[in-house]
Amino acid sequence: MSRAVPLVVGAYAVVGAVGVGIGALRGAPNVFVMTRDAGALSLGEAAIEGGGGHLASVAGGLALALAVIAATRFLVRTQSWAAALHADLRPVARALGPSAILPVALASSLGEEMLFRGALVPWIGVIASSLLFGALHQLRGRSRLSWAGFAMVVGLLFGALFRATGSLLGPIVAHALINAANLRFLLDHAPEGEGGAGNLLRR
Repeated sequence: MSRAVPLVVGAYAVVGAVGVGIGALRGAPNVFVMTRDAGALSLGEAAIEGGGGHLASVAGGLALALAVIAATRFLVRTQSWAAALHADLRPVARALGPSAILPVALASSLGEEMLFRGALVPWIGVIASSLLFGALHQLRGRSRLSWAGFAMVVGLLFGALFRATGSLLGPIVAHALINAANLRFLLDHAPEGEGGAGNLLRR
């Protein structure tokens, strides 16, 4: 495992703590739940307490993860911008190594969802929080805008799921599965011209 992994995990822990801090300052330290009063659409506090909101959120998160993972692979194979993004992200995944997939996927999903969805969606809304999420996904070179745009779109989906169900569990599950699957894909599929293998991906 790369020596950078503990630093990455620690950084995401700080991100999550910032989310809790923002929630606490706004009087809502439990960033894992959003009630109707805070902007949840269809499943309010009663549904969350009964478990319905959490179940709906997890089910939606699983479906969302499968859709994004499949779409990522399709885009990488058919769109030049996605192939370029995959190629540019590949060195990052290789530097972390395969043993980093699980801890990084779990830490990033928890930390980022606690901040960008759990704390910011009830405060500034789905669109603004997603724009910020995309803007903070930075990558040098040709794929900068593609990476930020991809993150923004996925952030919109996560935010919509959180607002619809009132539970952060689904976005966390979706985020973790997408990151784990796409990190594995980055490691396993080399772009054409890189060692002769001909596939790509990115995340």
